[in-house]
Amino acid sequence: MPVWQWLLDAAGVLLGVVLLFGLGLIVRRRLLSRHGGTFELSYRVRSVKTGRGWLLGLGRYSGESLEWFRYFSLWPRPKRVLQRSRLTFAGRRDPEGPEQMSLYPDHVVISCTTPAGPVELAMSEGSLMGFQSWLEAGPPGTDWTRGPR
Repeated sequence: MPVWQWLLDAAGVLLGVVLLFGLGLIVRRRLLSRHGGTFELSYRVRSVKTGRGWLLGLGRYSGESLEWFRYFSLWPRPKRVLQRSRLTFAGRRDPEGPEQMSLYPDHVVISCTTPAGPVELAMSEGSLMGFQSWLEAGPPGTDWTRGPR
């Protein structure tokens, strides 16, 4: 068999793999959002360099936790889970410098604190309002005068 046929077969297999991956991403997104409550949520995994370390993803409220899923992953489980009782809103700001290229145009960066350390998230204004409402709507008997555990 000539070399060009091997190359053509390899290109066909590669195209098939890419199409299957894309189809898998679409199916995963539909499965994650079938119960509602999902929104575009970026998560900052590394804050060593200014404006770097952002990963695009989806956020989903699940009872007392906020689950974060990476966009370009086929893994069905959340990559990060933030518990409402351990999360405190610390502030918001507009994306600066390289962040403007990494994040969606209408997203704002929010800072939160957890017992494990600071967390930065990026979401739209509408999602931020829902996030703040979700944080404030803790279960009955929550002591708001006490800081996070």
